Amino acid sequence: MLSEHAIAANGGIRKVLSAGNEDVENIEIGLLLEAVYQYYGFDFRQYAPASLKRRIRNCVRQERVSSVSALQEKLLYNPACMKRFLEELSIHVTALFRDPGFYRALREKVVPRLRTYPFIRIWHAGCSTGEEVYSVAILLQEEGLYDRARLYATDMNEGVLCQARDGVYPLETMNAYGQNYLQAGGSRTLAEYFTAQYGRAIFHAGLKRNIVWSQHNLATDGSFNEFHVILCRNVLIYFDRALQGRVHRLLYESLAPFGMLGLGQMETIKFSEREARYEALDDMEKWYIKTR
Repeated sequence: MLSEHAIAANGGIRKVLSAGNEDVENIEIGLLLEAVYQYYGFDFRQYAPASLKRRIRNCVRQERVSSVSALQEKLLYNPACMKRFLEELSIHVTALFRDPGFYRALREKVVPRLRTYPFIRIWHAGCSTGEEVYSVAILLQEEGLYDRARLYATDMNEGVLCQARDGVYPLETMNAYGQNYLQAGGSRTLAEYFTAQYGRAIFHAGLKRNIVWSQHNLATDGSFNEFHVILCRNVLIYFDRALQGRVHRLLYESLAPFGMLGLGQMETIKFSEREARYEALDDMEKWYIKTR
């Protein structure tokens, strides 16, 4: 029978071993992220740690390996595993006219400024499967601006870009999206913009003609044009403070003078090093204008 001292000591050992296991896992995760960056060029090293760790643990379970180190080995020698890993770590929560108030502000406060430009360049950074890109395309068409606009839609994940290019979505989601569209100030019906076929909604080719889809990684890639509007919504929340700062600099440098930046509901330019160089166009809906 163990003495009280032995039991207490044993409990302490278990705590040390548990803490040690977590330390080992953190080291493994650091090595895995470095390996992915060095070999594949995808940089997750400055993503928010808690969310990142949870997703990597999911990958370990799904790939049926015993540890993060074993996952790393599988990733490096199995491109199909890397594709699944990228899908797990990429965040794809999106919808047509997501947060309708944001699009109403776009229609009422951003569009009047866009009318002063002979040609409009818009960048949707982190576009995921494309629903929000088509939302902007529909809005611009209704406002008579689509023919003089070019929309650049980028994401680091080529798989979701392929889906976005196709413009094909489950028909059953369109009823909910239709409500978003109306709340965003839509003047027609959403059904006018797609064809229903075999349980799918297929957006009309006219909506796609001025959209350029391209792979771009906010964590590693630089600016590639000057834009009048940039939308980067619900992306920054998955980055740590250092990477958020890098992306804020990239977005600022990519905006034309008096260009407009739209962020997600949980994001802000406040407390960033570029805060003083913007003014709020609609602080509630997270629209900002570059003033200097």
